[in-house]
Amino acid sequence: MSQNKRPVRGRFAPTPSGELHIGNAWAALLSWLQIRSREGTFVLRMEDIDTQRSRPHLASQILDDLNWLGLDWDEGPDVGGPFGPYTQSERMEYYDEALKQLDDKGCLYPCYCSRADLLAAARAPHGLSSEGPAYPGTCRHLTQEEAACKSLVKAPALRFKVDHEMLIFQDGVAGQQEFDAASGGDFIVRRADGMISYQLAVVVDDDRMGITDVLRGSDLLDSVPRQLMLYKALGMPAPTFAHVPLFVGPDGKRLAKRHGGTSLAALREMGVAAEQVVGWLMWIAGLTEKLEPLTARECIPLFHMEKLTSNPIIITEGTLSHLHGTKIP
Repeated sequence: MSQNKRPVRGRFAPTPSGELHIGNAWAALLSWLQIRSREGTFVLRMEDIDTQRSRPHLASQILDDLNWLGLDWDEGPDVGGPFGPYTQSERMEYYDEALKQLDDKGCLYPCYCSRADLLAAARAPHGLSSEGPAYPGTCRHLTQEEAACKSLVKAPALRFKVDHEMLIFQDGVAGQQEFDAASGGDFIVRRADGMISYQLAVVVDDDRMGITDVLRGSDLLDSVPRQLMLYKALGMPAPTFAHVPLFVGPDGKRLAKRHGGTSLAALREMGVAAEQVVGWLMWIAGLTEKLEPLTARECIPLFHMEKLTSNPIIITEGTLSHLHGTKIP
């Protein structure tokens, strides 16, 4: 079945390492509207693969916050579904299976580089991505003997071999994108401590859950080339991508606690209604001309992908005042 014939399925996949803030709510609402406006299936997946940072109580709070916002999902950790479990920490067998498949194809190699080695490499003029400097390939050409010797003193990470190849794809918000696949270097798919990388986990999960449309923050735009390479190596069809801009403060930095009360929990505590938040997000998105309270359901016919900007959205004290109801000019 071709990509455009697959049943429409989208997802929101938060990490339970912190409270949901308005930037998360923005991505959640838009991804929900993208799928609901096309009468597709919406999936909620909890990405707690980093068990050291993830907190079960935050996972529960995320579900509560999203419900309060007026979003619902057809499949997820709390409602189940045909492609569960919907919590990454319970899906290790699928990631192990993908690793074996990649290893059998000769796509992987063990990497014994220490943190100090990588920091030293970071000072060299290699390409950069959201995951840091490009790996210089130190361990790619180790002999079996060299690898066996290193394995006596250190457990290896596993890296995916990347070669020069121009990757071109059309992003639903950012437009046509071109990347040299090799600019990020060979990337980790399993850390030395056994933790599966975000890149591999998200590819495996999106494929197994039949996800056709991924809408997420623009900070993950440069993850697409790595994910496309994994989809190809695993023989999986890639979804379409749309990367919405991030909320930034007046200082140009990603919105954070220093910019004021922006978590949904804080807004709820202040007595802000969910309809105020949803209406404000739609106004910020340029999907409505005037600021007014709206339910999530009322927003479905108002969603148009082509109206979304690709520029970072600056959140000022004045902008937040409209959300808080204080309306500073």
